[in-house]
Amino acid sequence: MDKILINQMAFYGYHGLFPEENKLGQRFYVDVQLMLDLKKSSMSDDMNDSINYGDVYELVKEIMEGKPKNLIEAVAEDIAKDLFHEFYLLKACTVKVTKPDPPIPGHYQSVAVEITRERAE
Repeated sequence: MDKILINQMAFYGYHGLFPEENKLGQRFYVDVQLMLDLKKSSMSDDMNDSINYGDVYELVKEIMEGKPKNLIEAVAEDIAKDLFHEFYLLKACTVKVTKPDPPIPGHYQSVAVEITRERAE
């Protein structure tokens, strides 16, 4: 299946289980893979036959910078759900939410969750 990839969208949000995360906030990165048939749009060169990347960014931004969630798992699920609601051409999606600086001890680059969902027909 064809894909539209939007990588490393950066946001500042207040998601997290710990009180300091909800108060101080932190950086988040989001990657989305949108699976759909791009043949029609590649032939027509018409945005109405595809998914507008800017609209996807704004949808993700609203969730990431909106009401805090305890878990990034829930944030990823909300993004997937809203993508299906907003974009009827979408057949499946993969959403990855990365926390580069979670307040947990240890040495690591980041923590992330990645989910893949398909449209229920």
